[in-house]
Amino acid sequence: HRFAISFHRKQIRKKSVHSALDDIEGIGKKKKGTLLKHFGSFKKIRAATHDELCALPGITSEIAENIKETLDR
Repeated sequence: HRFAISFHRKQIRKKSVHSALDDIEGIGKKKKGTLLKHFGSFKKIRAATHDELCALPGITSEIAENIKETLDR
């Protein structure tokens, strides 16, 4: 029973994790995954240039601008 409760709590915590990328218009699960896979961390995404962001598949110039605006706040 104890293991079931701790497993359930972990599942709830995983679902409740919210990142700054979730607030960006045009960024869904797939693009968020692409960004994190390529850059490795939010710190590196924040440090990326507009051109580096646009080089990724699915990231348009407009989305790159949204990313930079949101993360630079």
